[in-house]
Amino acid sequence: MITKEPYIVISDVSYRYSDAKHYALEELNFTIYKGEFVVILGEHLAGKSTFCQILNGVIPNFKGGEMKGSVIVGGLNTQEVSVAEMAQKVGMVLQDPAAQLFTTKVINEVAFGPENLCLDVDEILERVRWALQVVGLAGFEERSPTSLSGGQQQRLAIAAALAMRPEVLVLDEATSQLDPIGTIEVFSLVQELNKKYNMTIVIATHKSEEAAQFADRILILHQHRLIAQGVPQEIYQNTKLLEQVNIPSPQVSRLATYLEEHSLRLPEFPITIEQARKGIEQLVRRSENCEP
Repeated sequence: MITKEPYIVISDVSYRYSDAKHYALEELNFTIYKGEFVVILGEHLAGKSTFCQILNGVIPNFKGGEMKGSVIVGGLNTQEVSVAEMAQKVGMVLQDPAAQLFTTKVINEVAFGPENLCLDVDEILERVRWALQVVGLAGFEERSPTSLSGGQQQRLAIAAALAMRPEVLVLDEATSQLDPIGTIEVFSLVQELNKKYNMTIVIATHKSEEAAQFADRILILHQHRLIAQGVPQEIYQNTKLLEQVNIPSPQVSRLATYLEEHSLRLPEFPITIEQARKGIEQLVRRSENCEP
């Protein structure tokens, strides 16, 4: 449930890597609210990964460079606290799950973060049990991470992040290497975390179909700047914007645009298959009723 409580507040943020001439992010200003499911879309090198890394303090605390402005997450300024402290606020899941998994057993992978918080054994085991249950990997404790499928490895990476009990989960192109089934599994899982635990979700992706289905709000990055934000229907109905940033809209949205160009407007602009089905059925019934 989205609240009116601002949880992530980004103010006048610009960032340049230490070896770069140009800024990777420029003049970002926006707010993400507690319990919101936000998807970041943008072409390659638009700044999506950099955006994700400013949320947990990896930028600039680990990567250096020049950063202007402020990023406040849960009341903490990411430039004033350690990355370890931010890890308890913001969980991060990266593009390649195999690059995040480095132990020989699933249970050890999930326990690694809580162990570094110096928690007692019972608390660690409870967090491991809960996280594996949430992601559907209960019973996999003794398995090797390398024996898991790509989708299972990504769920394990999510479990490792969840064991830190973050309030925000950030996924940086976390489904880019997964097939359609694995992609829907991951999106469905994080939607469940969002709905069941009111966890704030931020996903950077290029998959517009899933963004349409799951997002409360979509942010568009283009040439390192935030150029648009809005609910999915608002974003996908703006065909000029999507052409400008080279982002494909969902197929059903393209169908609606095509029909509209031929004077056949659906009752509601669709972004999901179900919305398109209902709209076309209404259009057909309306056409039948108008027959002589």
